Amino acid sequence: MPYELSAVVGSFDLLRNRTAGIGEAVVAPLRRRLGLMPVTERLFEEPADPAGRDGAGRGRPRAVMSAVLEQTLGHWSRGGPIACVEADFHGGDGYQIAAVWRNGARVWGPVHARDFTGPREDWPINAALALLDVVPAGIGGADHHDLFLEVGLGREQDTHGWQSAGRAAQWAATYDEWHRARSAEDERTALAAAEFEKSRRLPNVPVALDGKAIMALLGIPPGPLIGAATRHLQDLHLEHGPLSHEEAATRLRTWAAKQDTRRPGR
Repeated sequence: MPYELSAVVGSFDLLRNRTAGIGEAVVAPLRRRLGLMPVTERLFEEPADPAGRDGAGRGRPRAVMSAVLEQTLGHWSRGGPIACVEADFHGGDGYQIAAVWRNGARVWGPVHARDFTGPREDWPINAALALLDVVPAGIGGADHHDLFLEVGLGREQDTHGWQSAGRAAQWAATYDEWHRARSAEDERTALAAAEFEKSRRLPNVPVALDGKAIMALLGIPPGPLIGAATRHLQDLHLEHGPLSHEEAATRLRTWAAKQDTRRPGR
């Protein structure tokens, strides 16, 4: 599935404050108190250079090339660090570009990469997020940090998706207000997942991980896959006997790698 991103990332509250009164601007909440403002050609008065997408200029930062946007981000960054990020992936090939502003000036980038065989922390967007003081939480293992996933940049696939996410959060005055409502929704989701799990599991066969633990482990929402994962653990129990929590988690990751659980856009 194609993945396209052209956005400004920074503190949610900072971006909401700086974009107040800009009708085209919306800020979608991310994890770690961050927000994402999709960058469109209509957002600022100077459009991005078309050469940034085609011909000799393909792969160059469309958004960062805009002098108006660069000046604006310099001003905004006096309230906190801000990154401008871009990614474009089609059929497994693509690129990332990122730059960071702090204290009124661009302090890093733009950095461009098409080769993603090296350490994930060196990929442009991950490096930019680290410069925004995002600390890895360890998704993927201690030696396999991916801040892109940890802050939720894989949640939407294009500008339209991020604009919809931003409009859906416009009611929240602050990140804390949005997060409190989201936490309540997560609890309801977990309860719904538990009920769904009960309807699919084999009667009287124990399982090492419940629905909430499976969602957290695999990073997937409620749905048929939770029931399938539960049934798989029960089948393992019947075949091999009781599993420890650690063994169940390992076996479930192996099983999930063969399913359609991979996050799109990566």
